[in-house]
Amino acid sequence: MIRFHPSARQLTDFVEGTLSPAISLMVSAHCDMCEKCQRFVEIETERLAEDLVSGAGVGDKLGVSLQLDEMLSQITQLPTASQIESKAIKPNNAVASPRNQEANISQRKATNAIELDGRVFTLPRTLHRYIDKTGNWSSLVGKLWQAPVDLGNQGVANFIFMGRGGSVPEHTHRGTEYTLVIDGEFSDGLNRYDTGDFIFMDGEKTHTPKSDDKDGCLVFSIVDQPLHFTSGLARLLNPFSHLFFR
Repeated sequence: MIRFHPSARQLTDFVEGTLSPAISLMVSAHCDMCEKCQRFVEIETERLAEDLVSGAGVGDKLGVSLQLDEMLSQITQLPTASQIESKAIKPNNAVASPRNQEANISQRKATNAIELDGRVFTLPRTLHRYIDKTGNWSSLVGKLWQAPVDLGNQGVANFIFMGRGGSVPEHTHRGTEYTLVIDGEFSDGLNRYDTGDFIFMDGEKTHTPKSDDKDGCLVFSIVDQPLHFTSGLARLLNPFSHLFFR
């Protein structure tokens, strides 16, 4: 069940096209997974259409109406949450440990999914166009795997997989972090998150993401500054934090 959503202001700005490209990408991907936010966007689009048409001259109204009809059609054709629910496909028996099978980690060359060690994760429609821009998986500490996503100048993005018991050391943020849960569940000492949740973090919050899900958890994350580790030996990583989740 999705519990964390973009704010009403963010959804309205998304409809009006005033969000930054990175945040707009995250909001759009969340809307692919969330019927509630899809409906909000639909209503706001209708409101915007009415405002634009009422403010247009007689000669402009037909053109504005046609453009907004096309926009609304695209939004209402978004897949429902049940259609895009991310599914993990396993081999006949239990999946081997990614740590022991690192050589077999590969990126699925498909139009709607990525693969990690034989598990296939279907992505929300908005992210399909970034599959070919996703790099190879690399193993990090703590049962973590990372695959960078090239967004150009929109931001620094990664798919991050936390195996069962895997965690990111306690940290805060020098900038902002937006995270979308693609498949599975995780907690961070602040809340518990499920598939489809939209999460915002900044320097005012300190957390320790960890997955206890038996199948692990896949997230998509965008940051604009490196993490700042705050606990134990992990603080020694701060001079090199730009190398993690970059």
